[in-house]
Amino acid sequence: MKSAYIYLLVLPLFLAACNSTGPAKILDPASNTKTVLRSFSDTTKLDTFKIVLNGDEPKNMELVFTITPQNGHQIYTKTLKATALLDNYKESIDLGKKKEQLQFMREELSLFFEEENFIEPAVTETEKPDNNTPDKNFFEELKKTGVNGFKYRLGKESKVYIAWSDQDKKVKNYYECCK
Repeated sequence: MKSAYIYLLVLPLFLAACNSTGPAKILDPASNTKTVLRSFSDTTKLDTFKIVLNGDEPKNMELVFTITPQNGHQIYTKTLKATALLDNYKESIDLGKKKEQLQFMREELSLFFEEENFIEPAVTETEKPDNNTPDKNFFEELKKTGVNGFKYRLGKESKVYIAWSDQDKKVKNYYECCK
């Protein structure tokens, strides 16, 4: 009888996990790693987006962000130093204590792959480049290819938007701006 109750409790959890409509997410608190599978370099295949929080002290911590397509060859790596992030927020958030700094970095890790950071497509046909567009030709390429983009923040008022350039065979910035 007890096994029937356990079965009834576990079955809905199993079905909910199998029928998830969102992107696959894996969070390993022990290693401070978060992974998401999303279409990026190819609209028909999933790339692995991974963020790792390295270090044990705020002064030597860093977030290492990578994108790897299915072929296993990493196409993007960005290292965000904790000291730079903490310095950027120290005026608006109380980050005076080590505990608060560690919590801030863990929050940065957990928020990195929020749904709003995945831009599908990176650029729409009606969008126009402006002064924050570093490469107008790449912007036009994105309009034609329809590949997806991703944005992340470097600080309180600094965001970087990236996408895959099929022409250059690499990830490039297509927009850099404020909030």
